[in-house]
Amino acid sequence: MRVSLLGTGDTTGTPTVGCDCDTCTAARERGVERTRFSVHVENERTEESLLIDFSPDFRYQFLRDEVPLPDAAVITHVHFDHLDGLGNVFRVLDSLEVYAADETDPQTGKSVAGTVRDDYHYLDPLTVVPTTPLETVRICGLDVTLVPVDHPPLVCYGLAVEDPVTGAKLSLTGDTSYDVPEESRAVLADADLLLADGIVPASLCEYHPLGGRHEDADGVPRTFGTKHMTREGALGLAAELNAEQTRLVHLAHFYPADEAFEEPLAIDGEQYVL
Repeated sequence: MRVSLLGTGDTTGTPTVGCDCDTCTAARERGVERTRFSVHVENERTEESLLIDFSPDFRYQFLRDEVPLPDAAVITHVHFDHLDGLGNVFRVLDSLEVYAADETDPQTGKSVAGTVRDDYHYLDPLTVVPTTPLETVRICGLDVTLVPVDHPPLVCYGLAVEDPVTGAKLSLTGDTSYDVPEESRAVLADADLLLADGIVPASLCEYHPLGGRHEDADGVPRTFGTKHMTREGALGLAAELNAEQTRLVHLAHFYPADEAFEEPLAIDGEQYVL
């Protein structure tokens, strides 16, 4: 399968609109960017494509990277930077199955699937497929498993995507703190490529109103506030999951400029063949 990183940024992306910080300035000078999160997975055996999350930058990403339009999609959670690009399928696709978790979120009283169905009821091409976490479904010839992660206050999911023929495996942590449940870790483990949420370096936890959490043995925070992993937390999780290769995504422009484009931090447009 061919994996294209369409969007590797956080809610505001890099460069951020109206920002002239050193990191945003460096991104402009280098001609690189991190738009809002989205991953395209192409099954080259079946010539089908799966889109993971609908970035608000959907139109721009598909024009820029010239990847095939999706045959199906997965939505990990209902934050706008992962969902609000869905309206772009209007008059672009004749049909689209969107898979999303069927568990009711106590905060909203709806599942992710229910929210997608209700918010985009006007999109005739759309068929929402409620999906039970930790149960594998076949999508575009690939085996996809949603896994619960920790992104308070809303429910959120990571996922594993495996090719049943070649055995290739892609794992995504989703937006999450380091506190990923053990049963989810088991599903995400042993990936050829892991895309891990690493929003900022641990050193910036001192600037968060809630500080850092889930410190390692050396006292380094693996969670920034409550919702996202630090760089160090993401890399620690990757080591525990025995990932062959790891790219950090959902990155904020708060990374210092001299660290913001260093390995293994991803930028838009990267492609991997698994």
